[in-house]
Amino acid sequence: MEAIFTRRSVRQYADRPVADEAVAKLLAAAMAAPSAGDERPWEFIVVTDRAAREEITRIHPYSHMLRQAPVAIVVCADPARGKYPVDYWVQDCAAATENILIAAAALGLGTCWLGVHPIPDRVAGLRRIFAIPAAIVPFAVVAVGHPAATPARADRYDEKRIHQEKW
Repeated sequence: MEAIFTRRSVRQYADRPVADEAVAKLLAAAMAAPSAGDERPWEFIVVTDRAAREEITRIHPYSHMLRQAPVAIVVCADPARGKYPVDYWVQDCAAATENILIAAAALGLGTCWLGVHPIPDRVAGLRRIFAIPAAIVPFAVVAVGHPAATPARADRYDEKRIHQEKW
């Protein structure tokens, strides 16, 4: 529970590498996410190359933190894995992304979730940068690194948003 309640979006990172073992744990956590019909539509691109991270900042207007974060994880989906007539892959990839964020907080790392899908320019830009096949959808980018400072915990519980039995 502590990782859930202390997780915050981090936009400033210390100049320290993230261990490969930590990245592997984040990806294992992502792949432990629930998915509709156990489709597991996700694919991941781990980006440590500074030039590639810089290239992302040219197509994503809110990704400036990738200049400092030593790792970016591009969360992608293969919609062809779906066995239902709706795009559950969006929910599945969101769950995988959230697992990355929570696992990173548990490991003392900071993250920032950068939305990509359904914005066409961002999707096309990531496809170009990383040679992502047309059938695969880039869903999000997660910046990962050691936080430059520890963000304050925020209490976001709002009882007014809870409805019992009906609205």
